[in-house]
Amino acid sequence: MRKHFLALAMTLITLGAHSQMYKPWTQGAFETQKYRNVFAEMGYSAQSVDAKVQEVFNDVFHGPNKVYFEVGDSMGYVSDIKNHDARTEGMSYGMMIAVQFDQKDIFDRLWRWSKKYMQHQSGPREGYFAWSCKTDGTRNAEGAASDGELYFITALIFASNRWGNDTGINYKAEAQRILSNIMPREVELPAFGPRGPRQGEATLQKQQAYLIDPENKLITFTPDGFGQRFTDPSYHIPAFYEVWAKWADDGRSDYWLECAEKSRAFMHKACNETTGLNPDMCQYDGSMMQGFGGRRNGGSNFRYDSWRVPMNMALDYEWSCADREWQQQYGEKIQNFFYSQGVNNFVDQYRVDGSLPADDEILQAGGFRKLRHSIGLVATTAAASVMCSHAKSKEFVDALWNAKHEPFDDGYFDAYYDGLLRLFAFMHLSGRYQVIAPK
Repeated sequence: MRKHFLALAMTLITLGAHSQMYKPWTQGAFETQKYRNVFAEMGYSAQSVDAKVQEVFNDVFHGPNKVYFEVGDSMGYVSDIKNHDARTEGMSYGMMIAVQFDQKDIFDRLWRWSKKYMQHQSGPREGYFAWSCKTDGTRNAEGAASDGELYFITALIFASNRWGNDTGINYKAEAQRILSNIMPREVELPAFGPRGPRQGEATLQKQQAYLIDPENKLITFTPDGFGQRFTDPSYHIPAFYEVWAKWADDGRSDYWLECAEKSRAFMHKACNETTGLNPDMCQYDGSMMQGFGGRRNGGSNFRYDSWRVPMNMALDYEWSCADREWQQQYGEKIQNFFYSQGVNNFVDQYRVDGSLPADDEILQAGGFRKLRHSIGLVATTAAASVMCSHAKSKEFVDALWNAKHEPFDDGYFDAYYDGLLRLFAFMHLSGRYQVIAPK
């Protein structure tokens, strides 16, 4: 009898500790200046976590499969290796990671390359960035992708807060310049269609250009006549607007706080109520796209861009915690879906109802059109654990910790997107992705 009593007591103690271990915080870092080390809470030693985070950082920036390359004495770029280009996505991600790790040289090199080759210094697109360039700086496209500007601005503000503005680059002034140019203004730009500009740069039309839709206060897919008609759920990081409101000093604090509120409300509509999955792109009211971006070509499916949403919601939860009730439910909902598919088996593209896409809906990558168990999605589903209280979270965290970033059997390997999302997830779960306030 005594043995049974002791066993029951130990079980209750274990369950009590377990429930405490997976209890999401109820205040964000804007308020507390504190961050969870979820890995440590789940049993990993502080030393092993520090070593692992540094290892993953080195994989991206210094290892044999690195995506960061230095040019001369003062510049560098991040390359999407499989597509042989540099993108504003990767450049701005690299800058955010560099400022988080206090790597000023890397940050400054990436910014100088971005400003020289990507940023339009004059003309109708002044202040915006060409979203894709060859690694020699030649532009593959002139137009911008809105998430690049989102990260550039936030990373520059953090750099200003961390290093000041008198070390060779006035980071705050650079951020303010982008902010001033993303506000609505009338310009002449190519008449865009679903596949890019019609008849090259020759067909021009007057249009309003803006990064944030002025009516809905939501970020655009691209800041041009065509891409301004809809949005990409993975571009929504409400806490970034709070950073702008606090430290951009551009006179628009109330506006950016309103954008944060609108963005959070939008995510409620964009994520499927049963699975938690979100489409690759959608209307501003969260409804599915018709025609371009719709079911016909898989744009309404959960796929590569969509992977970022669990991680983005985790960031908003960690920093702001302004929408914690919905985000906690969302985190467990999406983990429940992927758990139902098998923590070590789920694939990287689905329809938002959880069914598998048809072959012609699968978005190809690196010359392959194939569903995979991709480490980038393993990473972002693990990052969602900061919002979750259920025991399943540890299985997702363990899966990320143990996952090997290596080529698939058919030779496919994505050092860039998978590698960057993997690093971001390790930053989230170790408490290394932080709000950088002025000293």
